[in-house]
Amino acid sequence: MDILLDPLFRIPFFVGLFVSIVLPAAGTLLRLREEWLAALGLAHLAGASGLVGLAANVPAVLGAPLGAVVGALIKAFGNFRGNTVYALMILAGWAITLLVASNSSLGSVMGHALFEGQLYFAGMVHLSAAICLVVLAALVLPRCMSKLIRARLQPTFEIANAVPAWRWHLSFDLLAALGIAVGAGTLGLMGAFALAFVPPWVAFRAARTWRQCLWISIGVGLLSYTAAFVVALLFDQPFGPVLVATLLVFGGLILAAGTRIRVFE
Repeated sequence: MDILLDPLFRIPFFVGLFVSIVLPAAGTLLRLREEWLAALGLAHLAGASGLVGLAANVPAVLGAPLGAVVGALIKAFGNFRGNTVYALMILAGWAITLLVASNSSLGSVMGHALFEGQLYFAGMVHLSAAICLVVLAALVLPRCMSKLIRARLQPTFEIANAVPAWRWHLSFDLLAALGIAVGAGTLGLMGAFALAFVPPWVAFRAARTWRQCLWISIGVGLLSYTAAFVVALLFDQPFGPVLVATLLVFGGLILAAGTRIRVFE
C-alpha cells in the first residue's frame, strides 16, 4: 500500500484507476453488440494519432483521441455493423504507426512508449483527461445502456417505431473511442485493449444477470489493474505487458473455477 500512497506514483495510479473503470464497462457493451474487435481497432487508430502527436510534442493522451473519434464517426455514419470495419482500422492504424515511427526523429522510442504505456509519466493533463472520461461515462452509460441492450435483443424495434437510434449509438461509440484513446495514451495500446476485452469476456461466462455481468467486468478490471500496478513497480517491469499478463491470469483463474453460466440465463 505504501507504493500506492507514494506522492510520486499517486497521480499515475489514479489515472489508470479511472480508466480501468470505464474500459471494462464500455467493453461489456461492445461484447454485447458482438463488436469486441472495436477495442483493438480503435486502439490502433488511437495509437497512430497518439504517435503523430508525440512526434509533434503533443502528449499521447491528447493526440490519441483524434484517431479514435474519427474511427467512431466512420463506423457510425458509414452504417457499418460487426467487426469488419474494425479489422480495417487495425490495418490502417498499424501502417500509420510504423510509417510515422520510421520517419520521425524519435523512431522506435516513441513506438515502444506507446505500446508499453506511459502511465508512470502521467501528470495533471492525463489525470484531467481520465476524470473527464469518468464523468462522461457517468452521463452517457445510464442513458444509453438500456437502449443498446434493447437494440441487441430486439433489433427491429427501432426500425418499426422510427426511433432515432443513431443518437445513443453514436454517443456510446464516441465514449468507447475516447476511453480506448485515453487508455492507449496512458496504459499502452495493448493494455487498453486488454482492459476492454478480457474482463467482459470473463464476465459474460461467469455472470447470471446483466447487472452482475457489468459489476464482474468492472471488478476484474480494477483488481487486475491494481495488482499489475504494484507488481510492475516492485519488480521494475514495463506496465503494459504486466497489466495484460495479470488480466489473463485473473481471467483464467475465474474461468477455471467453473462458473460458466451465460448472461441472461
